[in-house]
Amino acid sequence: MAHKSSSRAKSPAANGSSMKTATDQKPKDYASHGVKDNDIFMLPGSDFQIMLCLTALAFVVRLWRISQPTSVVFDEVHFGGFASKYIKGKFFMDVHPPLAKLLITLAGWLAGFNGDFDFKDIGKDYIEPKVPYVPMRLLPAIMGVMTIPTMFLTLKAAGCRTLTAGMGSALLIFENGLLTQSRLILLDSPLIIFTAFTALAFTCFTNQHEQGPSKAFDASWWFWLVATGLGLGATVSVKWVGLFTIAWVGSLTIIQLWVLLGDTRTITPRLWFKHFLARVFCLIAIPCVFYMSLFGIHFLCLVNPGDGDGFMSSEFQATLNSKSMQDVPADVVFGSRLSLRHHNTQGGYLHSHNHMYPTGSKQQQITLYPHKDENNVWLVENQTQPLGADGEPINGTLAWDTIKPEHVHDGAIIKLYHVITDRRLHSHDVRPPVTEADWQNEVSAYGYEGFEGDANDLFRIEIIKSMSDGDEAKKRVRTIQTKFKLVHIMTGCSLFSHKVKLPDWAYEQQEVTCAKQGTLPNSIWYVEQNDHPQLGPTAEKVNYRDPGFLGKFWELQKVMWRTNAGLVESHAWDSRPPSWPFLSRGINFWGKDNRQIYLIGNPLIWWSSTAAVAIYIVFKGLSVLRWQRGYNDYENITFKRFDYEIGTSVLGWFFHYFPFFLMQRQLFLHHYFPALYFAIMALCQVYDYVTQRVGGLGIRERPAIGRSLVGLFLVASVMVFSLYSPLSYGNPWTQAACRKVKLFDTWDWDCNNFHTDLASYSLTLPMPSAVDSSAASAQPPEPVDAKKMEQVTPQQVSVGAVVDEKAEPGDDKVLDQDRQSEATGSSHAPPHPDVERQPETSKDSPENDGRDRPVSVSPEGDLEKEKSVEGQDPGKPRPASDAKAATK
Repeated sequence: MAHKSSSRAKSPAANGSSMKTATDQKPKDYASHGVKDNDIFMLPGSDFQIMLCLTALAFVVRLWRISQPTSVVFDEVHFGGFASKYIKGKFFMDVHPPLAKLLITLAGWLAGFNGDFDFKDIGKDYIEPKVPYVPMRLLPAIMGVMTIPTMFLTLKAAGCRTLTAGMGSALLIFENGLLTQSRLILLDSPLIIFTAFTALAFTCFTNQHEQGPSKAFDASWWFWLVATGLGLGATVSVKWVGLFTIAWVGSLTIIQLWVLLGDTRTITPRLWFKHFLARVFCLIAIPCVFYMSLFGIHFLCLVNPGDGDGFMSSEFQATLNSKSMQDVPADVVFGSRLSLRHHNTQGGYLHSHNHMYPTGSKQQQITLYPHKDENNVWLVENQTQPLGADGEPINGTLAWDTIKPEHVHDGAIIKLYHVITDRRLHSHDVRPPVTEADWQNEVSAYGYEGFEGDANDLFRIEIIKSMSDGDEAKKRVRTIQTKFKLVHIMTGCSLFSHKVKLPDWAYEQQEVTCAKQGTLPNSIWYVEQNDHPQLGPTAEKVNYRDPGFLGKFWELQKVMWRTNAGLVESHAWDSRPPSWPFLSRGINFWGKDNRQIYLIGNPLIWWSSTAAVAIYIVFKGLSVLRWQRGYNDYENITFKRFDYEIGTSVLGWFFHYFPFFLMQRQLFLHHYFPALYFAIMALCQVYDYVTQRVGGLGIRERPAIGRSLVGLFLVASVMVFSLYSPLSYGNPWTQAACRKVKLFDTWDWDCNNFHTDLASYSLTLPMPSAVDSSAASAQPPEPVDAKKMEQVTPQQVSVGAVVDEKAEPGDDKVLDQDRQSEATGSSHAPPHPDVERQPETSKDSPENDGRDRPVSVSPEGDLEKEKSVEGQDPGKPRPASDAKAATK
């Protein structure tokens, strides 16, 4: 777009005579100088034939041996697992929006997938359970193929020659990284195709816009503007990286509106607002509606409880099947049988069971447990027994059942009696078995039937008025509505829980302590279930509020954001943004039978695209300096068009690359792929200008030179592609061939994993192996032996141990699969935590057949205090979900 000094620029010709024609006539409206109509629907038939040939070639390259490997690869653990959960309707939480996962699920469902296969482990066999994994891989593969015609049309819409457009498409075909990522059940191919479609649509719209008022608001103008909005909605509905695409389109749209504002000849204020509102509707309203509608489908599919509902509030969980509860009495009175939920960790119940701590007091364990269970039931006792009609105390825990109900008010001193085990909630100046910090005391269950208790059983109710709902809930304890602290009378500490899991002797349930300096959110509780014989059917009842779609939608966005921001631990295959343009490191996806899949790009294409971006940055810097010195370079049409057209692509690269520098979370090479797409566009545009539009270099006058350059570059790219293709396809490779092309030590695949000669490989693909032993279902734990437990010390129990391959959001304690692989000889890729962070299934003990609740990120004060506990394994990568796997 160019009006006066607002420019879409091309590089200057050697002399003014190279720029002739009608385009020398500057437009008198907002139309850009030197722009032609590049309507892609008006391309000659030969262009479409070339495009179709390239697309057919892409089908061959992308789909060749797509059934290989015949086992779970890297992040197929997550995205295949999500498909299983969608089909079963089990709620899960993922840090990415649902569009791509829904499409993968649709592909699997149409192919007959019933959701029984869990995709739990890298290397788990597909063949024996008859998983339709090939159709599921075909979806991202076909989306990867569709980037080829999309790139072709985008370059044509930008004004490039057919040769240049074909070059761009061919570079995508033979880019190893894009190939590898598109052949597996992953999200990056959907992300890239929707990003590419958005770039195509907006390029076409920009071409319409730059032709001036004659094209404004006609059918083609509206078509491409609406298509851009749909593309933005689809992109951001795959990953939030789509926000970078929105930023790119938004910044260019602002420039368009600014240029329109400067056209006082043809643009009236009323017409300007028409342009503005059209863009608001198409580029803001349409993407928002599209994005929210996908979550509507998401909620319709996931109607049953699952291992992700623990991330959500109690109100959210109550909307799931079997999670809702009937109305319960509102008033809590002495003698009420109730269940207490922890507020900040979103749903764990105060729980006890007939097992003892292995250290400390060795009294009965108190934990936080995520499921409704009879071991969650507590009876509220006053600190003194009630008096009968004769003025004498009524003894026994059921003393309050026959008298008039007495409300539990703010400041009341109570005891909590565990109904199942006849013990009371108890605390004392003993360190907890895991968090051995001076500011935390152990909480246990102590006593026996008929025992009246002691002073260490007494807790004071302190209602948090700012968090309680309603005037009455601020005065006395009411079910659900009142939020309160339980302050231990003898020590002054508050009943507390945080994101620390107990070892397997406590079934990996969440630790409960009594904290003297615990931050408020982790010390807050509320009553969920409430029952008393004297509270009949006429008693006032309460229940959770229905959050509705908007409430559920907004809560899920906040949980996704918080979980995504919490992915800050190091990982075996992570890398940082400065290394991406130089292809310094890849990602190990899979390894088996002396074959390996390793994500690495085509170095020639990768570095050439980086060089093209660098060329433009140098050009822009020099042009700004010359402009400041008074040179009139921008009067040259080619110079202006070079600056704007290539600048548009480089701006897309910038928006999809530099925001990652601001992120502290784990990052990986595949995060660079959208930026790589724009860099390849810029490379092709630079070539097109140098060989066709810039005079004085002698290349434009000798087109054979330009064609030869393309031919040589493409041949070289194909050769480099073939050199690294064994890593892309998982094909046989020799150690010698591997070492020849391993240019850097940071390319950390191991050439020793391959055979010394190809003859050592079988002539046929290896037969599908049985499911790895690591993928076998976890067996129920052995009964806990109290004597053995007594011998366990905190030093012997690894706080970071994870049993049965479970992981928990915010839990820093998981096994390092990479180190496991070294011990077992497996070359599977290690866990890669870029996707969901799910609470997982507990061991199948009589009471732990469910899931461990996730824990929300603790406040900063608690993070510092818990560092000594949670930081014992700081360098270990974490799985992103219930399996030990990788990411996005």
